[in-house]
Amino acid sequence: MRIQGLAAAVSVVGVGLAGAAALLAAGGPAVGAAAAKACGCGGDNGGLSLPPGFCATVFADDLGHVRQLTVAPNGVVYANIWSGRYYPSGGTPEGGFLVALQDTNGDGVADKTSRFGLTAAEGSAGGTGVAVYKGYVYAEMNDKIVRYALPAGGTVPAGKPQTVLSGMPLGGDHPMHPFIIDAKGALFVDMGSATNACQPKNRVPGVAGAEPCTETETRAGIWKYDANRLDQAFSPRERFATGLRNAEGLAIDTAGRLFATQHGRDQLIQNWPKLYPDAKAATDLPAEELVVVKAGADYGWPRCYYDGAQKKLVLAPEYGGDGGKAVGGCAGKSPPVAAFPGHWAPNALALYNAKGFPAALIGGAFIAFHGSWNRAPEPQGGFNVVFQPLRDGKASGPWSVFADGFGGPGKALGRAAHRPMGVAVAPDGALYISDDVKGRIWRVTYRGAPGAAVAAAAPPSPEPEAKAAPADAPGRHSRAGGRRRQAVPQLDLRRLPRRRRQGHGPGPRPHRRDLALERRRAGSPARDHPEGRPGAQTLPQPDAADGRGAAVGRGPLSRGRLRLGCGAQGSLRLGGGQGAVHLPGGATHALEVGEHHPTRAEDDQLVAAQLLQDAVHVHGAEAQDVGQHLLGQAQRHAAFVSLAGPALAVVQLQEKAGGPLIRR
Repeated sequence: MRIQGLAAAVSVVGVGLAGAAALLAAGGPAVGAAAAKACGCGGDNGGLSLPPGFCATVFADDLGHVRQLTVAPNGVVYANIWSGRYYPSGGTPEGGFLVALQDTNGDGVADKTSRFGLTAAEGSAGGTGVAVYKGYVYAEMNDKIVRYALPAGGTVPAGKPQTVLSGMPLGGDHPMHPFIIDAKGALFVDMGSATNACQPKNRVPGVAGAEPCTETETRAGIWKYDANRLDQAFSPRERFATGLRNAEGLAIDTAGRLFATQHGRDQLIQNWPKLYPDAKAATDLPAEELVVVKAGADYGWPRCYYDGAQKKLVLAPEYGGDGGKAVGGCAGKSPPVAAFPGHWAPNALALYNAKGFPAALIGGAFIAFHGSWNRAPEPQGGFNVVFQPLRDGKASGPWSVFADGFGGPGKALGRAAHRPMGVAVAPDGALYISDDVKGRIWRVTYRGAPGAAVAAAAPPSPEPEAKAAPADAPGRHSRAGGRRRQAVPQLDLRRLPRRRRQGHGPGPRPHRRDLALERRRAGSPARDHPEGRPGAQTLPQPDAADGRGAAVGRGPLSRGRLRLGCGAQGSLRLGGGQGAVHLPGGATHALEVGEHHPTRAEDDQLVAAQLLQDAVHVHGAEAQDVGQHLLGQAQRHAAFVSLAGPALAVVQLQEKAGGPLIRR
């Protein structure tokens, strides 16, 4: 019987779509070495969990308390190192608090590291912010922003710094001064708040907020200066926007919009327990924020905080709030464009406008979440890098975890292995991520197809039960696993029968006996009953973690898309006993498929397997392992085929009129 009037689709298994930006919100393949090997990364991704197709190398390590990063047009990475009370353990780096890093041989690891800038002996404690602009490296140092001239054709400044801005406020909860410079030389600097909620007695339970909050005259906002001018002095007059408790992440999009991340305030539960009796529900209060910063705007702090569940700014208890109902003057404040779980601590922001990553990520934001200290009784959170799709200055879809695995099992106890601190996009499209615990920098690249969808990073291993943070934590700043894998019959594509016939009528196919033999060799029953009859084989759904998933559909295959490699895509068509596989680069492979018995699931499997075999052959990869799964008593003509190994191809059949009946 010829294949006629049939329809199905082929797609990646294991995740579901998350918005128009084609970000996939859940699921993911194996993490660490297995995922890295499958995508040809050649390592364990530096211990990180990344979406399929992405690879990471440890670009540099043991640099000190690395804060933020920037990448020059020539690819040199510059990082600022910080010392002081935020890092009570560990010495200061020898040489200087600024470091220039180069990868001269293209292996993804810095082989040339040079320190420069003033040393601790010269009075520097380093800082957070760093940027490259018009032949200078700009850096925060103590209460100043200074700049170092880059030598012609060189990468490491040799002279003394010039002072661009001095007199910035120090002390209090947030003494850091991240900054960014736009194309015209406007210098935007964050002045974090000195207190948690502008209380006369900081962080004391039940104490009302100061009225007026004079702190906002010199703190908790963005100030604007000129990067081309020297010896500017900080003053309240240059305040550009207010109501931002701690806006450590700053970025400018291609339209000139200034974005900032907002650290939400702490201790609603601890300081106002009567207003927030449900500690579990209040863990995510307030939300962390991503805002578009506009001249003269007020983003609410200290009077307001953003409730992510209600999606609105509400009155803080220090200023007459009642636990989330009262809005008051908060109705006139500027809301965020995106919100994230509470206390994750967004410490850096980078907008992606390069060409190295899939098109789905263009224009979106990468946010480094330093990690929480006060989410108990819930598990501590953050310690990851999140991607937020953006369009025209607004969120265009839900956020998704892009990189995970930084914190390790000790993060719940205040002993995170690494804490994401900085993110920066290089001219070649690579993404750099810094850590301020052990001074590590990762370089993340992409090896898949430009048009591929992007899966979320798989969650790290389960964490220990959350415990309270150490007493000195204030002011410092997933589920995993799945079902146990069960054995499934395996079918080696290299031994599949290659007969392809057309024009046969109904009845047993010539290759049916051969298929049964292959199935016996693979360890499955020699004979399958038609689906829906007693004794039909039902096999377990495999874990998403091993690169497989599950999908059920009715009706054999006709057309769809085929995904190969780490994000590479192709398409296939099948009908009337003939088909074609279209692969990246314009290659097309015609194929013929023998008659199809519409009531036998194994025939559906064979069709899919033959298509996959041909596609893999053309793609130039060896078929290593194919799992076949018959799912469900009443789910007729179900088929699923996956390929592990270099090609990492997955085929999923669906109904013509709808999506898959099962998607993992």
